[in-house]
Amino acid sequence: MPEYLGIPRFEFGLAEEQDEVGVATGTAVTGAGGDLLAVEVSVVEGKGELILTGQLGEVMQESARAAISYARSRSSQLGIPPGLFDTRSIHIHVPAGAIPKDGPSAGVTMATALISAVTGMRVRKDTAMTGEITLRGKVLPIGGLREKALAAHRGGITRMVIPKRNEKDLTELPPIVRDGLDFHLVSHMDEVLSYALVEAPRAALV
Repeated sequence: MPEYLGIPRFEFGLAEEQDEVGVATGTAVTGAGGDLLAVEVSVVEGKGELILTGQLGEVMQESARAAISYARSRSSQLGIPPGLFDTRSIHIHVPAGAIPKDGPSAGVTMATALISAVTGMRVRKDTAMTGEITLRGKVLPIGGLREKALAAHRGGITRMVIPKRNEKDLTELPPIVRDGLDFHLVSHMDEVLSYALVEAPRAALV
């Protein structure tokens, strides 16, 4: 192909190679169509600061803060050590820092990666997700589902978590994509976690 068409002009994201703690796979719409978007979260020494890197726009920064607030409100149910958010700092990074990124649909991905990082529970490598999150954990609909689903299918993803209110958009997907992905429709962040996290012993962060 390169001999006839030249050097590839675009690269695309692939599914993670293994289930990991603090890394979740989201989806995004770019100038070249849909793509997979890795969100990485680390718990570091600090005093409760939120560190954001990766050229995140204002809307994505707001999604990150909403994810923190949701996790704090659910600390006891999720097994998050008391006071963790006051004695540690949270670093959220979205790789490919040279590319500006914005939009609300990474909210559920950020929340999943964050909760994975503070509980020690791994995120499934075969699962991508999209959805806006509210402070109460509600998952709101997004745009560009067709492009995002195409990117997930192309990247080796087999399961996709999407807002329930986007169910109507599934009819717009090519049959090979609709049949090749196992879609999970969600209305709340608790449902996202049930599909995205691998059951594993939680690492106590102290």
